[in-house]
Amino acid sequence: MLEFAWWWVVFILPLPLLLRLVLPSKNVTNMAALRVPALRPSVSTTSTLPSKSWVKSIIPTLIWCLLVLAASRPQWLGEPVSIPNEGREMILAVDLSGSMKIDDMELRGRQVNRLTMTKAVLYEFIQRRLGDRLGLILFADTAYVQAPLTYDRNTVSTLLNEAVIGLVGEQTAIGDAIGLATKRFSEKEDSNNVLILLTDGQNTAGNITPEQAKELAMNKGITVYTIGVGADQMMVRSFFGSRQINPSQELDEDMLRDIAESTGGRYFRARDVSELEQIYSTLDALEPIEGETQKMRPLSSLFYYPLAVALILSLVMVFYKLLVTMFKQHTQSHSASFQQRSKP
Repeated sequence: MLEFAWWWVVFILPLPLLLRLVLPSKNVTNMAALRVPALRPSVSTTSTLPSKSWVKSIIPTLIWCLLVLAASRPQWLGEPVSIPNEGREMILAVDLSGSMKIDDMELRGRQVNRLTMTKAVLYEFIQRRLGDRLGLILFADTAYVQAPLTYDRNTVSTLLNEAVIGLVGEQTAIGDAIGLATKRFSEKEDSNNVLILLTDGQNTAGNITPEQAKELAMNKGITVYTIGVGADQMMVRSFFGSRQINPSQELDEDMLRDIAESTGGRYFRARDVSELEQIYSTLDALEPIEGETQKMRPLSSLFYYPLAVALILSLVMVFYKLLVTMFKQHTQSHSASFQQRSKP
C-alpha cells in the first residue's frame, strides 16, 4: 500500500504560480541593439534548433512536481509480519585474568589458551541467541561493561573477540562481575534475567565478595550459570624432564556451585572444547518468556525515485541551455565573418 508520510507538503504545489501572480512582473529594458545589415538571401540566420518554449514551461513544472512528491516522503507499506515477542536478557561475564592464558586447551588440532577457546565457542553461542538481548562483562582486577544489553549479536561477538588477557589486571574479581551484572539488568518483569559467568580461578580481588554478590542476584531474581574452565591434566616441560600437573587446582568449584544453585542456576565444568560446547547447548534449552505476538509492517522509502527523475530533467535543461548558447555564438560568428567578406 502506498502512503505519504508528509502528505501535507502537497499544499505547496501551487507556490510558484502564486509567486508569479503576487510578485511584480519583470520590466524589460530596451537595450541598444546592434543593427546587422541585410544579408544575401542565400545566407539564412534563422535558428534551426527546435522551439524551446516547452523547455521553459513544461520541464520546470514537471521538476517542481517531482520535488514536491519526493518531499512528501512516499512509502510502500508491506503486508503485516508476525514477530514473536519472546526472549530473555542475558549477560556473559568472561574472565580476563592472567591464568586464562594457560595453553591447556586444544582447538582444531592445535594447542590454545583458555580465552581463545572460550571466544571460539562463545561466538557460535552468541549467534544462536536470536530474540535475546545480550550483554558482555569482562573482569579481572575489576569488572566493566564491554557491551550493554543489545539485540546486536554481531557487535557483542566483535567486542568479545577484541578482548585481551591482562586488559584490566591479572587477578579475578568474581564478586564485582556478578554485582555489576545485577545493576545492568533492566526492571522488566516479563523477561528472564540470566547471567553466564565463565572463570578459571577463585575470587582474589574486587570491592564485594561473591557471597554479597550472590545475595544481590537472589534479591533481584537473577539466574546465574557458572562455568569453570580449565583442564585437569597438563604436561609441562622442565629442566628435569616432563611432568604432569593440574592447571585448574586454583579453581574454586564449591563457590561457583553455591552461587549457581542459590540463584536457581547450574554449575558446569568445561575441561575441553567439547564439554564447553555441550554446556552452551544445554543453556540453549532454557525456555524463554513468551509474550503477545507483535505485528510489523515493513516500510520501504520511495522518495529517491522522483528525486532521481527531477535530477535527470534538471541536467537535461542545463545541457540544452548550453547547446543553445553554443549554437547562438556559432551563428553570430558565422554572420560576422560573412559580412566582412561581403564588403567591397
